Amino acid sequence: MRFQLTEVEKVMPNSTFYFTIVRNPVSHMESSFSYFKNIDVFHGAKSLEDFFTNTSKYYKTNSANGYYAKNFMAFDLGFDNNGRESTKHFKLMCQAVDIMFDLVLISDYFDESLVLLKNALCWTFEDILSIPLNSRSNNTKQVLSKETQEKIKNWNQLDWNLYVYFNRSFWNKVDNFGRKRMENEVEELRKKRTEITQICLQGEVDPDQMQNKSLKPYQSGLARILGHNLKPGLKESDRLLCQKLITPEIQYTELLKKRAKHNLH
Repeated sequence: MRFQLTEVEKVMPNSTFYFTIVRNPVSHMESSFSYFKNIDVFHGAKSLEDFFTNTSKYYKTNSANGYYAKNFMAFDLGFDNNGRESTKHFKLMCQAVDIMFDLVLISDYFDESLVLLKNALCWTFEDILSIPLNSRSNNTKQVLSKETQEKIKNWNQLDWNLYVYFNRSFWNKVDNFGRKRMENEVEELRKKRTEITQICLQGEVDPDQMQNKSLKPYQSGLARILGHNLKPGLKESDRLLCQKLITPEIQYTELLKKRAKHNLH
């Protein structure tokens, strides 16, 4: 959902812990172009370089899908993706996010983020155990020139300022947590992930090679989203856990909706 605190507070208790995640806008833009190539703002562009050479041709501020191509994160956090670009506005936006959220994670440091989340919520390693999903095949990834990377930062100034601000605050939190302690906990998390991966998975495969088609990840744009096959012969408790860990977000959301609906009756 697109975040709006006043609406969320209507249905959530005062004690709610709010957290979100941001990502380097350079890799985010490269990914968005691949995932959302079929929407109007990207459809006609041959490449990201072509898009940035002809932004006035491809990008219209009144496009319903404009946020996919400009300041995607700022939009998701409830701001105008075509909003003012000034030092004052950047500062106010970052401060607003800082006030609304108890913790802002960094996608580029996902394991460190999970450790901070675990600590903040008094969770265990089992609570943050995960297997990476939504990986693209390498042949749908694009290596960007330094020039294009700088254009992305300049084009997505709201997102870039959010990322710089919260990247700095993130590492301040890591310092408070303890660098050595963080190093040890990340190592423990990765060890547990390796163990569960060895128990669960035959390997990462093209979606057409998936044995359980109901777990096929959604395919979008130019991206080829890979899936997983479970090892045969798993005992029931392991099979249930492993299947949860590789269920894509659309299918998982449907499971949560069914559970919520059941609980209402």
